[in-house]
Amino acid sequence: MKNILFVFGTRPEVIKLAPVILELKKYPDKYNTIICNTEQQKELSNQTLNYFGLKADINLDCMRENQSLSEVQCRILDGLNKVFSKEKIDATVVQGDTMTVLCGALSSFYNKIPVFHVEAGLRSYDIFEPFPEEVMRQMTSRVTDINFAPTDKNRQALLKENIPDDKIFVVGNTVIDALFCLTEETLSKAKKFYDEKNIKINDKLVLITAHRRENHGERINRILDAIEYLVKKYSDHTFVIPVHPNPNVKDKIYSRLKKYLNVSLLAPLDYPYLVYLMKNAKLILTDSGGIQEEAPSFGCPTLVMRYETERQEGIDAGVSKLVGAEYQKIVCESENILSKTKQLTRLTSQNPYGDGTSAKRIQEIIKNYFKL
Repeated sequence: MKNILFVFGTRPEVIKLAPVILELKKYPDKYNTIICNTEQQKELSNQTLNYFGLKADINLDCMRENQSLSEVQCRILDGLNKVFSKEKIDATVVQGDTMTVLCGALSSFYNKIPVFHVEAGLRSYDIFEPFPEEVMRQMTSRVTDINFAPTDKNRQALLKENIPDDKIFVVGNTVIDALFCLTEETLSKAKKFYDEKNIKINDKLVLITAHRRENHGERINRILDAIEYLVKKYSDHTFVIPVHPNPNVKDKIYSRLKKYLNVSLLAPLDYPYLVYLMKNAKLILTDSGGIQEEAPSFGCPTLVMRYETERQEGIDAGVSKLVGAEYQKIVCESENILSKTKQLTRLTSQNPYGDGTSAKRIQEIIKNYFKL
């Protein structure tokens, strides 16, 4: 039996690693899964764990208000060092591009423990877009033993960086696996949640999320200028915005948009409630990575409020468009969709990011790696 340590700290990491954890748990004779939550997003990560019926074995409580990147890195590294000194670990699984991912990979490397990177090979090739995630992904690749690449484009990126071909496996993205975990009962509860809040979920729903570090400052002002224009012009549409708790974002969003009757500002949502919005949205405006991957499953047009994306497959497939933090682009592309009925704007392309069987593929590869 192998002790497999899963290290995560944010909600997207939980969503994308939960299917893998659940898959490995089907084979208790082969794997002992150890779940470590750095709690980089304490409330959001634990909330999402509960949805999947999982609980962390280790909580590191690493976040402090307004701490710098170097401070959170030191705190996570120190916490993980204590984990590795107490536990016998055969491999560490990380996902994505957060500070938790980089620290999990580094700590494992320092202890000469294999690193398995889920969602490896995504690249924008601009070290400041997204910041600091692009660099964290690239550095993680240097110490990874198995790279689970979602697409062949990601595989090619790794090969160009001289990552050996036998360390790269194209498996699709586990975020699609997570979507298949949703039941009709869960979606019914989500509907009740919005009914109780008197939020209209109909064919004129717009979902907006904005939180990325590079969009703080002047960029968020331009984004809000565009959103405010759309809110006023399309007063018959409902704009739902789950607001990130970071005060650099939260305070500005509330000060600009809380006065509008067709705007619903919500606390960060439980995973099923967010998926329910994606499933029903006419348009999504986002700077999130995960939503870019999930929205195509529901045929929803997505405008990506970033200048670069490491998820180019969606752009190539025409299921999403880059609009940056540019007022004119956000307004024009949004109007192209909002001026039409929802039925006329639905996308028919297949989701380029996966088919919902990624976790099974990953388990098979881990089994072969250890010759179990």
